[in-house]
Amino acid sequence: KQVRIPAVATALAALMSMPSVPLAPHVSPVDELTRLAAALGPAAPRLFMKRDDLLSFGGGGNKVRKMQTVAAEAVAAGADMLITCGGVQSNHARVTAAAGAALGLDVVLILNGRPPVPPTANLRLDHLFGAAVRFVDARADRAPAMQDAADAHRAAGRRPFIVPVGASTPTGALGFARAVGELAASGLRPDVIVHATSSGGTQAGLVAGCALFGLKARIIGVSADDSSETLGATIRAILAGIAARLGARPESVGAQARLEVDDTQVGGGYGVPTPASTEALELVARREGVLLDPVYTAKAMAGLLSRVRSGELGPGDTVLFW
Repeated sequence: KQVRIPAVATALAALMSMPSVPLAPHVSPVDELTRLAAALGPAAPRLFMKRDDLLSFGGGGNKVRKMQTVAAEAVAAGADMLITCGGVQSNHARVTAAAGAALGLDVVLILNGRPPVPPTANLRLDHLFGAAVRFVDARADRAPAMQDAADAHRAAGRRPFIVPVGASTPTGALGFARAVGELAASGLRPDVIVHATSSGGTQAGLVAGCALFGLKARIIGVSADDSSETLGATIRAILAGIAARLGARPESVGAQARLEVDDTQVGGGYGVPTPASTEALELVARREGVLLDPVYTAKAMAGLLSRVRSGELGPGDTVLFW
C-alpha cells in the first residue's frame, strides 16, 4: 500500500534541508522572567524570553537568523559582494557587514538618516566590520541607490548580490522559521509569542515555523513603524513566497491564518521613543538585567505590558517574548 506523506511533513523536510551558513550555530536560551512577572502583579501570565540578543555573531539579534540563509543563497549564486540598505542605525546592516567579514565578501551599505559624527552604535560597527557606507536622504532613495551600486560594480567585473531591506525575503524568513525548531525542542509551548515587527520577515518566519513545527501559539507582532495594514500585506506576501520556496500549499505554512500586527506603540515613528517604550526598557533592565533597544524591542515589550495590564493576557497564559 502506498504511504502518503503529510504536506506539512514534506514542507518541514524542505525547510530543514535548505542551505544555511552557520554564523551562529548555538541555540539561544529561553529565560523565565520571574521578577518582571512579579512586578506586574498576581494577574500576570508566566513570562519567558527567547534570547536572540545572545546569538553569538556580529552583536546578535533576529537578523542573524535571516542572514544565515540569505548569505548561503548569495554564496551559491557566486557573489563576491553584498549590497543592502537600512536606516542609519540598522541592525540588519550591522549583521550584513559582519557576515561579509566572516565570508570574505565586500559589503556596500546604503543608509538613510543623519549620520552621527563621529559614528556611534551600529554605524560604528558597520565601519569596524569593513563595510563601505553610503548615505541617501530618504527611505525611498535606498532601492534605486542599491541598484545603481550593483550596476556600477557589475560593470567593473564584480558579482554583487542585493539583499532587500531587513533580509525580509522568503529565504530570509525561512531562516527564522527554522529557529522555531529550537523552541519546539525546548519543550516550552507558549500560548502567545510577542515580538517586534518592521520589515515583516520575522513575523512571517514565526507564523510559518509554528505551522510547520506544530506550535499553536498566537503570534503578535508589535510594529516599530508601519501600519498594521501595510505590514499585514507585506507578511502575507512573504508567506506566499515561503510556500512557493518549499513547494507547499499556503495553508501548510500558516499563510491563511489570522495575522496580528499591533501598531498602537509606533508613537512618533521609527526610532522615536514613547513614554510606554521608555518605561518598558527601564522596567526590564531593572527587574531582569536585560537590555532592550529603544527602536524595536522596547516598543514590543510596551505592547506586551499593555496587554497584561488590560487583562487580555493573564495568569492562565504562557507568554514568550522573542
